[in-house]
Amino acid sequence: MNKKEWTITPHYRLSDFDFKVIWHYRYLLCQLIHRDVVAFYKQTVLGPLWFFIQPLFSTTIYTLIFGTFAKVSTDGLPQPLFYLAGIITWNYFSECINKTSLVFRENVNIFGKVYFPRIIVPLGIVISVFIRFGIQFILFLTCLIIYNCIGHELSINWAIGLFPLLVLLMALQGLGMGMIIAALTVKYRDLIFLISFGLQLLMYTTTVIYPLSTAPLNLKWIIQINPMTAIIETFRYAFLGRGSFSWQALCYSTAITTIIISIGIIVFSKAEKTFIDTI
Repeated sequence: MNKKEWTITPHYRLSDFDFKVIWHYRYLLCQLIHRDVVAFYKQTVLGPLWFFIQPLFSTTIYTLIFGTFAKVSTDGLPQPLFYLAGIITWNYFSECINKTSLVFRENVNIFGKVYFPRIIVPLGIVISVFIRFGIQFILFLTCLIIYNCIGHELSINWAIGLFPLLVLLMALQGLGMGMIIAALTVKYRDLIFLISFGLQLLMYTTTVIYPLSTAPLNLKWIIQINPMTAIIETFRYAFLGRGSFSWQALCYSTAITTIIISIGIIVFSKAEKTFIDTI
């Protein structure tokens, strides 16, 4: 009797990556998203309220330190709104990196028992973090309405149509960088300890706590080469009416994001073949 042999191997080239496989495993993807969302507030006193408390607390601290004491300019925008806009966008990006970079270490038991496309796990992380971003975005819109009601003229302009693109760019950047770090930490575990520190430094090269218009001229180029800068500036321009919007900067951010996610898929697919023997 003839026996059929099946060999399951991970893909090495971006051109080999089959996005249809993700659809076949959509139920698993939904379960992973549910797990990540529930695990975030499970066994906590305040539960989902932490989705609101964290950005509000950060906004209060930034307003006091950078707005009140350091007198950092916010381009004439209300300080809480200015900082909240930067915080929720940066949090989404940084959380995608933080959680995706640990995907091999935290799921080694699952990966070692059953086959499924490993990229399903980081995709689930990015989508679950997006749910948190969506809740915090509602908080931002609520604050925006309140400020408009009390007399601040803050108008949403045509650039709001770019919002889906901005979210996609943040997600793909975070996903790509997270997968690159995850692949590297398979052999170089010390990188895990540098992630939080590196993201903190990276934040200061974006316009989370200051507008691009006030950046020192000799350092402005460093801020502009960070692909997150154009995203944050466009977000503020779209919802607050002020910001250094540039089509050139947005196209640059899109190009860099494409490169990052492409490299991320390649190195992640390569690392998933041997990580179980080294982690």
